[in-house]
Amino acid sequence: MTALSVLGNTAAGLPRQDATWWRQAVVYQIYPRSFADSNGDGIGDLPGITGKVGYLRELGVDAVWLSPFYPSALADGGYDVDDYRDVDPRIGTLAQFDELLAALHAAGIRVIVDIVPNHTSNRHVWFQEALASPPGSRARERYVFRPGLGEHGELPPSDWTSTFGGPAWEPVGDGEWYLHLFAPEQPDLNWADDEVRQEFLTTLKFWADRGVDGFRIDVAHALAKDLTEPLPSQADLEADIWGGAHPLEDRDEVHDIYRDWRRLFDQYDPPRTAVAEAWVPAHRRSRYASPEGLGQAFNFDLLEAQWDATGFASIIDKNLELAHESGASSTWVLSNHDVVRHATRYALPDGTDLDAWLRHDGTEPAPDEERGRRRARAATLLTLALPGSAYLYQGEELGLPEVADLPAEALQDPTFLRSGGAQKGRDGCRVPLPWASHGPTLGFGDELAHLPVPADFDRFAVESQEVDPGSTLAFYRRALAERRRLQTAETLDWLTGTPTTVVAFTRPGGWTSVTNFGSEPVPLPAGQVIVSSSPLTGQDVPAETTVWLWQDGLRDR
Repeated sequence: MTALSVLGNTAAGLPRQDATWWRQAVVYQIYPRSFADSNGDGIGDLPGITGKVGYLRELGVDAVWLSPFYPSALADGGYDVDDYRDVDPRIGTLAQFDELLAALHAAGIRVIVDIVPNHTSNRHVWFQEALASPPGSRARERYVFRPGLGEHGELPPSDWTSTFGGPAWEPVGDGEWYLHLFAPEQPDLNWADDEVRQEFLTTLKFWADRGVDGFRIDVAHALAKDLTEPLPSQADLEADIWGGAHPLEDRDEVHDIYRDWRRLFDQYDPPRTAVAEAWVPAHRRSRYASPEGLGQAFNFDLLEAQWDATGFASIIDKNLELAHESGASSTWVLSNHDVVRHATRYALPDGTDLDAWLRHDGTEPAPDEERGRRRARAATLLTLALPGSAYLYQGEELGLPEVADLPAEALQDPTFLRSGGAQKGRDGCRVPLPWASHGPTLGFGDELAHLPVPADFDRFAVESQEVDPGSTLAFYRRALAERRRLQTAETLDWLTGTPTTVVAFTRPGGWTSVTNFGSEPVPLPAGQVIVSSSPLTGQDVPAETTVWLWQDGLRDR
């Protein structure tokens, strides 16, 4: 086939036809509704992002990943999509998307968009047609409809529970029920249906033709399902008996879907990239990241890791091995829109139940904010030193903590609503960014913000940090600039003979990363310091600190 190319790929600032740009890229995740509000309606928008392209360029990222910006009722923060080939009018227009894309490309920044293929919203035209059609109709074949149990179909087809709490089946009033692994407003698609498969190929081509460089695939492991009767029980689903044949997730046949996607991606020059959100066992992750599939898969291991040198080293070793097996590069992520921010996780005692901590409004146990900030910077510098891609979440470059005390009336996450408050949900990491040190929304917009911005976020404001050479923002800018200069081959060599509290390795080109996970200083190896996550005094690496340095004899490089 003839390779496709579009103007957006060759804009000023972007290398032409660089097919491997993603392998060691720094990707910055933007949650559009909470990034920057240009029109004062309380919701972040595309023009708001366009207005901050200079900030992103100065930060030093290689790409941005835009969380969903499609039309949506926001039953799940935009992951309930009404139309996959349009922009929510509260966020912007297709023309404004094109303007943003052009501005980012001109700044040398590539663009990844979120694709949500497991389910549509219940307002999607297909689902509305399904509700208006009788059982057994073609319209219902695009989704997962099943007759209910009981004399009149009054009981659900199984006792399955949804990820957000409550039953996973919803009745439609004619004896049939539809499956929703998430909220009722998110009916699952039937990926055994050819029309569904073709529709998403059309959607992927729509965005690729506009110049989008890649795709993040939501719930990539759940598209293929085995719904053969009799359906298993919820207890059976939770039992560790399935391997790669679980009825609802990580089935081998899901990779048939991604092979079709890869054939489409490879028609473009350069090929479009993709990264799978696949919460699967590590040994199953490689297939999602294969060159015949999506090409890369998220490694979420560090999201769940305790602050421990042995644990970090083991995770790094394992994931570099998996990347080698798949032919992909690894991915490193410490925060995203679904988890408690890592500056807060590291501020809490190891083993803290984060759901319970959120329910107590972050008061029990009390976080040690200084320790959390110190550890977060050290962990960030460590991951930036590793071979592979680094994914950053908006606001982590400011050192933002989790907002645990959002009032119940402000919460929007279906996890909170469907669990009856047993889980507070993910809104605390989605609070709008503070751009200014004053004003009701600290520069996010004018008077309104869709989630309240804490008044004490003024100490994290971009405006304040830009003039402070010791700020977390200044640290990120320096670290990303040095990383861009230093990254070469995707290999590392572990340093031996180091204390058990230390993770240390060398990278091609003669530089070393040393992280002290302990509570006491350790000797600083010989060499010239490049960047440090904490101030250095004397010849030691302070507690909970990462240092990059040229090896002795290479300090003039």
